Amino acid sequence: MARGTRRPRGVTVKTPEQVQLMRAAGLVVARTLERVVAAVRPGVTTGELDRIAEESIRGEGAVPSFLGYHGFPGSICASVGAQVVHGIPGDRVLAEGELLSVDCGAILAGWHGDAAVTVAVGECAPELLALSAVTEQALWAGIAAVHPGGRLSDVGHAVETVVRPHGYGLLEDYTGHGIGTAMHEPPYVPNLAPDGPGRGMVLDPGIVLAVEPMATLGAPDVAELDDGWTVVTTDGAQAAHWEHTVAVTPDGPWVLTALDGGAGRLGTPVPAA
Repeated sequence: MARGTRRPRGVTVKTPEQVQLMRAAGLVVARTLERVVAAVRPGVTTGELDRIAEESIRGEGAVPSFLGYHGFPGSICASVGAQVVHGIPGDRVLAEGELLSVDCGAILAGWHGDAAVTVAVGECAPELLALSAVTEQALWAGIAAVHPGGRLSDVGHAVETVVRPHGYGLLEDYTGHGIGTAMHEPPYVPNLAPDGPGRGMVLDPGIVLAVEPMATLGAPDVAELDDGWTVVTTDGAQAAHWEHTVAVTPDGPWVLTALDGGAGRLGTPVPAA
């Protein structure tokens, strides 16, 4: 076996039947994010969005992944403006011109789905819309690299290749991850590849990853607030965060948290599990 291709300890390979179960959890997340996004507007609180998410998840017979996770108090992470990730939902009132990242997870039949979207609150400046669009484009570039026989560093290389030319800050210490019966499993899925593509473990069918690039309009430097969760940019620049759960199948990537399985963005039919 070539150097660097061995799977890290704890990486799980799912059967096709288990991937189908993860797809069901992923659809709960996808539909929940649709409902939350539809409610985003100036004047709404992040706590109201959290209530919508919890009702949606439980209404589908699932359980919020985030609620109570290491003490986290919400069913979604709602990160506004300069908050990058892990924002705690509450009485924060959304204001015109802000970007809002909504990160959502659900457990169904013991399996997790995890995805995030960035939403413009009302009318946003063109540079903020561009930041979100490029970050989403980077997500899909990373997803396209999740194919059988590929390597883990291919994902970060694809993300970095999209983001870097725009001069945005790309977070290095917050990464994607494996996912399955636990929300966070090995391996880490970095959003950059300093040593280039073609390195790291081989992406075999049955491996499921959460790919999640985070980019900022300024520097990539961040700090965690005293609440022990919320991560903010140190220069106050706004940020964008996009995420999907994607399975490696023999036919290519299957986006478990996209309603269409990713076919629309990848330009290919949904693979068979």
